Amino acid sequence: MSRYEEFMGRVRGSRTIGAPPPLSRWAWVADGLLALSLAVATIVGNLNRSYVELRPDLAGAKTPVPGQLPTPPAPPDLPGVPAGPRPVPAVEHVLPPVEAWEAVAVVLTALPLVLRRRFPLSVYWVVTVAAVVLHLGDAADDATRITFASGLVAAYSAAMYSPHRRSVAASLLAGALLYAVFPLVPDVDSDLVPVLVLLPLALASHGVHLWRQRERVLRAEQEAALRRAVEAERARIARELHDVVTHNVSMMTIQAGAARTVLATSPDQAREAMLAVEAAGRTALSELRHVMGLLTMTVDGPDPAVDVELAPQPGLDRLTELTDRVRASGVPVEVEVRGARVELPAGVDLAAYRVVQEALTNAVRHAEGARVSVTVEYGEDRLRVEVSDTGGRRPRTAEPGGGRGLLGLRARLAVYGGTLDAGSRPHGGYRVRAVIPWEVP
Repeated sequence: MSRYEEFMGRVRGSRTIGAPPPLSRWAWVADGLLALSLAVATIVGNLNRSYVELRPDLAGAKTPVPGQLPTPPAPPDLPGVPAGPRPVPAVEHVLPPVEAWEAVAVVLTALPLVLRRRFPLSVYWVVTVAAVVLHLGDAADDATRITFASGLVAAYSAAMYSPHRRSVAASLLAGALLYAVFPLVPDVDSDLVPVLVLLPLALASHGVHLWRQRERVLRAEQEAALRRAVEAERARIARELHDVVTHNVSMMTIQAGAARTVLATSPDQAREAMLAVEAAGRTALSELRHVMGLLTMTVDGPDPAVDVELAPQPGLDRLTELTDRVRASGVPVEVEVRGARVELPAGVDLAAYRVVQEALTNAVRHAEGARVSVTVEYGEDRLRVEVSDTGGRRPRTAEPGGGRGLLGLRARLAVYGGTLDAGSRPHGGYRVRAVIPWEVP
């Protein structure tokens, strides 16, 4: 972050939780009608270039001043009747014609309010500066009243819709000083005082209601996002447990079946098979403890690494160990690595390992008697992993819950922009091919 961005962040202040929701079509229409009506009213009011000023100080003056209107004669005093109010002299003032820059300022005092919810703070300053510029010239009293109303709407919009609290507070304070220094506050009759008192109260109550409504909407969005995160985490855990358990359990099943077959005729081979079952079981338990240690890890609690063996996540560097376990089960596996080996990102390395693990597991379970080939190719910007078999002595059959491993792999690869293609080969057998983009860290 640059110094300018840091400075602007401090000036704007923290964002509020009540960020405005997307505007509906009717909100745009309402703001457009409000801005247009205020702009038209300001233009019409500013065209009234004459006004009458009451001058009590001219009562009894013998020499009239320029623009003084004829004073009607006072009613005669009658005996026994209280004297009525005496006529007050009045002076008519005529302002100069409206200039072009004044017409532009008049339009800018109200028309920007159409964007008051989208850019509240900017609109507030445009309206305020335009009102100040307009009153640097000769503004009519009617135009002053409308520009004051437009300023109130702009200030309310800035306070309610701008997410930058510090900037809003400073802007409203500066605007109040401008309205106090320049003649921007109109003279109002005593009959309008209740309206001026009740209008801010109504705006404040509406603002509180709108604030609470936004808070409820934001809370609902946060709860929905939390539920989605929990569901995604559950799916990730399910994929991880599937990858950890299925492969080793499949190896144990194959080795146990082989031990049972040769137990009577070749006890030594049966003993080796049982040792392989034991090794696969230990590996499965170790990886399960690793996953469960990650799930029970807390920020404030004790370090789970003390009680759980947290081995690093597997990658293609453990490909030889993986294929050796499959060969021990009686399935011949050929491995070919193409291209210059590079250090992959941890996520890509783990995803590639899981692709090979799932494909070998499916080959052991569904392709009895087949030969399996594993190809890992390091390209310029992507990694290609392919596992294919020649087909077993019995056709593949669907099992309850089958296909979840491939679905999980597709979801895992999609995180890194990778693709997975799995299906039967034209000349028999099955092939799983994954392409994962990667970047050198």
